[in-house]
Amino acid sequence: MSRQSFKVCFCFRRIFKLRVLEPPEEVKILFDQYSQNGTMSLDNLRGFLVEFQGEYNATRDDAQAIFNSLKHLNIFSRRGLHLEAFFRYLLGDLNGPLSPSRVVHHDMTQPLAHYFLYTGHNSYLTGNQLSSDSSVEPIIKALGRGVRVIELDLWPGSKQDEVEVRHGGTLTNPVDLLKCLNAIKDNAFQASEYPVVITFEDHLPANLQDQVAEMVTKTFGDMLYRPETDQLREFPSPESLKKKVMISTKPPKEYLETPSSKSTKRSKISSKKEQWNGETASKSDSEICDKDEEDEGESLQEEDEQMTVPEYRHLISINAGKPKGALQNWLSIDEKKVRRLSLSEQELENATRRHGADIIRFTQRNLLRVYPKGTRITSSNYNPFVGWAHGAQMVAFNMQGYGKHLWVMQGMFKANGGCGYVKKPDFLLSNEVFDPSVRLPVKKILKVTIYMGEGWDLDFRRTHFDMYSPPDFFVKVGIAGVPADKAMYKTKAIEDDWQPVWNEKFEFKLTVPELAVLRITVLEYDTSGQHDFGGQTCLPISELRTGIRAIPLHDGRGDKYKNAKLLVQFELN
Repeated sequence: MSRQSFKVCFCFRRIFKLRVLEPPEEVKILFDQYSQNGTMSLDNLRGFLVEFQGEYNATRDDAQAIFNSLKHLNIFSRRGLHLEAFFRYLLGDLNGPLSPSRVVHHDMTQPLAHYFLYTGHNSYLTGNQLSSDSSVEPIIKALGRGVRVIELDLWPGSKQDEVEVRHGGTLTNPVDLLKCLNAIKDNAFQASEYPVVITFEDHLPANLQDQVAEMVTKTFGDMLYRPETDQLREFPSPESLKKKVMISTKPPKEYLETPSSKSTKRSKISSKKEQWNGETASKSDSEICDKDEEDEGESLQEEDEQMTVPEYRHLISINAGKPKGALQNWLSIDEKKVRRLSLSEQELENATRRHGADIIRFTQRNLLRVYPKGTRITSSNYNPFVGWAHGAQMVAFNMQGYGKHLWVMQGMFKANGGCGYVKKPDFLLSNEVFDPSVRLPVKKILKVTIYMGEGWDLDFRRTHFDMYSPPDFFVKVGIAGVPADKAMYKTKAIEDDWQPVWNEKFEFKLTVPELAVLRITVLEYDTSGQHDFGGQTCLPISELRTGIRAIPLHDGRGDKYKNAKLLVQFELN
């Protein structure tokens, strides 16, 4: 038992006793069950892994690896594990909630349209959408996290003779396109060997498209995927595209149309937006952040393709565009070719109300990209499950942003070895179209026991949470997923304790566990209601390991703390 003091004034200090961290009662019972005379042997540990932890393929070598990881501790014995060593194993890195091997285990031989892709929006921005700098650093960081779709906005430079990457109509500073391409080349396959897609939001005249074609070709060389035909009948598989870079864009119509045709289209756009529940963005909204490739509903015409620079056009392996007409036309399916469609988050939400089944059918062969609405100037994000539940492969997020939706996105793509591709559930590819708004029978029941936590005293300053006492931590635990599965509970707050013990159990009934993500957030209680952040993690239910697990906590950007973690038990029936 040690002590910690907090200075209240010149003549007074508050002194708190700090407990020695002890195993929960459940851990002591399990140790007694799987040990003999106070020692857990190699075979005893393997029995625990198989029978209680659900690691049915665990071998003696796996148990030996755990023994080896504890040899540097004074509490380790050659004969086996004592209680304290067993407890340290449970809190260690080898006992995480997901498989530590990070192996890609989904079938990667299906067409690209059968997968969710880890997708970025305005990937070059360092901060907000209005005035932040453009840089290669956010691109490098995103690729390092496993992001597989990078978006670059291409604009003519001030002299109209060079290409810049910037957010048009804003105060953001540009970055050189070649720097971005080289950053992608050098970092594309550090975290994953599966293909990287670069989506160009293209605002270039033909002569600058020619420059882009030359830069892309020289930069990527054999890494660049060039299809044999301009129109694919079916997308290739991620497996066949390993270590390949794909380009996705459409012709820039502002340089191909006559003033009269532009005027005609503007009137069509205005009337079309009125069909979306009468919601029409203001000029400032659309100019600042809603300039994505197809956000204004412009029509893709065959003659546009023929007028682009041939070398540039042949770089495009994923054709993007919206056909003429209303929403039903946008979602039309052509058996002879596949394409990519882009919708804003608002457009998607409105479309799902009447055309949910059509969207899912469309995404069974074609790609759907969803991007943030124009008012998200602070680089916030939106609920990704609207897109995922309707089969949208590219739910584009501001990776430089923050908040619970980004955490959920990061959690979703921890699945499948963190390779940036997650196979869609079969029900999104079936002829019997899934309806996420219909409540289905309960398929799985997840029970979560929050035992205890540690490590904040090593990751945070003594007075970070409270100037006059140790922190009062509590945990929020819930499910993000389809509407029927959403839930959120919280533990009681444990006062004045860096090593809180909760021992609270929660139950979640899941109707669509394939699309569910477990959310865990630690907060420090404040009487004002403005609780301090103490860490978070999000985990895909489909890959959760049962048993007692150590849950590393992450900061608001998604970076893992060195020490802060929780001890949690998962039961999934």
